[in-house]
Amino acid sequence: MNRKYLAVGFDMDSTLLDTNVNYRKLSLVVYDEMRKAGVPENVLKMNGGSIYNMKKGTEYLTQDGRSGDIYAVKKNVSGKMGSIELENVMTAKPYEGAEEMIAYLKNKGYRIGVLTRGSRRYAVKALTVSGIIGMLDALVCRDDFDEDESKPSPIAMRHLANALNVEPKDILYLGDDAIDFFCARDSGAGFIGVLTMNTEEEWRSIDNGIPVIDTVAGLLKMM
Repeated sequence: MNRKYLAVGFDMDSTLLDTNVNYRKLSLVVYDEMRKAGVPENVLKMNGGSIYNMKKGTEYLTQDGRSGDIYAVKKNVSGKMGSIELENVMTAKPYEGAEEMIAYLKNKGYRIGVLTRGSRRYAVKALTVSGIIGMLDALVCRDDFDEDESKPSPIAMRHLANALNVEPKDILYLGDDAIDFFCARDSGAGFIGVLTMNTEEEWRSIDNGIPVIDTVAGLLKMM
């Protein structure tokens, strides 16, 4: 690496841990709750994903003069999403070589954190079941702050930086999704994409300059 970092941060699901979250169900929770709140179907997309529908739904409610309803919607969504996340949490496990990689980084003096869109209850359970939680210096979750401050917002990375007592530019962040990249890029953090979900071609379509590795264990060869 050509740049000096003080900390390494990880997305959790499909990056650091192999988990079995039903993302289809998570997406439908947001869609259903927004529809119950009176957001028209043509504003939302059933297959648009939770982030898209949350953004479009809150924009509509705000423009309709109903911003006061947003808190209740977000609370309902968060509770239901948390229950879905916990359905298969006992199957969570670190990707091969992840524990050894973290131990190496900590031995070299790097601070280690996880920044996830998972709920805190779920993240703590998944990281505990997988044996990783004791190796972390910081954990920042979706419901620690307002939904608007979750990934892909760069504010999320600032929260992680604060928890690690560094600046965002001091963090090298690894993730499996475009929202991880945008969060890192817009905050000034470094980024490496993993190929557990996106292919190399898909990463290139997002930004041709993104370095990629097969799994987080491959980070050892880059340090």
